[in-house]
Amino acid sequence: MTKQPTLSTATQWARFRFSVIGSLLSAPLARGDLKPAIQSLAERIWTHPITGQDVQYAATTIEGWYYKAKNAQDDPVRALQRAVRKDSGKVSLSLNLADHLRAQYRDHSHWSYQLHYDNLASAVKADPSLAPLCSYTTVKRFMQTRGMVRKRRQAKGRPGEVRAARRRENREIRSYESEYTGSLWHLDFHHGSLKVITHAGQWQRPIVLGILDDHSRLCCHLQWYVSETAEDLVHGFSQALQKRGLPRALLTDNGAAMVSEEFTEGLLSLGIVHEKTLPYSPYQNGKQERLWATMEGRLMEMLDGVELTLDFLNEATQAWMEIEYNRAVHRELLMSPVERFSKAPDVLRTCPSSQTIREAFRLQTRRVQRQSDGTISLEGVRFEIPARFRHFRHVVVRYARWDLGRVDLVDPQSGTVLAPIYPLDRVANAEGHRARVDADRRDGPNDDEPDAGSSAASTPGDDGPDKPLPPLLKRILDEYSASGAPPAYLPKKPNPKKGNPS
Repeated sequence: MTKQPTLSTATQWARFRFSVIGSLLSAPLARGDLKPAIQSLAERIWTHPITGQDVQYAATTIEGWYYKAKNAQDDPVRALQRAVRKDSGKVSLSLNLADHLRAQYRDHSHWSYQLHYDNLASAVKADPSLAPLCSYTTVKRFMQTRGMVRKRRQAKGRPGEVRAARRRENREIRSYESEYTGSLWHLDFHHGSLKVITHAGQWQRPIVLGILDDHSRLCCHLQWYVSETAEDLVHGFSQALQKRGLPRALLTDNGAAMVSEEFTEGLLSLGIVHEKTLPYSPYQNGKQERLWATMEGRLMEMLDGVELTLDFLNEATQAWMEIEYNRAVHRELLMSPVERFSKAPDVLRTCPSSQTIREAFRLQTRRVQRQSDGTISLEGVRFEIPARFRHFRHVVVRYARWDLGRVDLVDPQSGTVLAPIYPLDRVANAEGHRARVDADRRDGPNDDEPDAGSSAASTPGDDGPDKPLPPLLKRILDEYSASGAPPAYLPKKPNPKKGNPS
């Protein structure tokens, strides 16, 4: 049922008076019939429009209403409204008292109206020049009409809290909504009110990750974790992308997980604009806060007293999200979130594969390659660089700190993946197998040969006929050969008794 709007007292009086004399205006009266008709109306009992009590009105009063409505051809109902007082909206407060009240408010804006009035009364008593003192209602009305409302006490300590409080005072706060589905998503963590029992047999308070679409209010994903790390964030957000698609923008707070390198790099790779709320300003993510209030008031209340595990809590949360929250009629939308999500125009994009999402949420860093063995260190783990990139002094790699199973060597200019790299396997290297490293071929998987030692040993003859001559030496030899002169040295003949000395 639609609730009727509240009417002002003037409008209620105008409509009541029009209902009284409406029969006189509905049809023309013959000469001499007006007075009897008015007298008949004066003898009737009417219901007072404000108090609801039974009342009667004199014939002269009804006659005045009749002529006011008759003479106002355009809007007879408005003509029957009560006249507005000339001093309506004006508060009679002396100049000295008003100035004292303004100064008092500047110094103590967090006081209540009653406290302001009590201090004003004490000031008038101490200084008679401020008299006369008006009533509490007059002082309160004076403050309200001039925007002197009660404010929160100024935050003390952190500079960010002070700036946020000052911003709330000086800037208006307005509700907003994106024009399209998928244009903006909200994301936040929330500490649950109930505890779960872990596999280790300990009670722990879980944390839920929620992702909400701004236009449709559809809850894209809800999942509980026992921590609030970047790994948890990427794990839950990736599922929301796979279920709903890629949004255009994402609004989060400045939590450590939200501003981590892996998450911010992933959003850039997927073309999602990352918007962050101002510090100490949770009202900017009000829709997400409303989701937490609904979840605590319904789902968590139903689970109170149940012995919860993390698995069961997630199962119950998913069912509640899809069956109740997303399908319940929203009071502002006048339809369910899932209905608006399906009918409203959207700007969502198709979600890529799971492997693409996994590769997107990784950070990119630079490392110095050890020239002795061609390795780098990541998160305390040594990784081997392929031999064909051993000449790089600095290398750029892309990886996630929680997933060292996939680390890629990338081109720092274009971001192209050059090769995957793997952790150093010292046991395998102890077998002594080493690949031949040629000038034109830094990584020869088909040239593996066992050596006598554990290091890449070589002999002077290894690079003899296979190694191309430098251009300068080749030119010198060619010119010397073209001259026809014999080599300017005497080769030593081998002694057959002692064998070949070479």
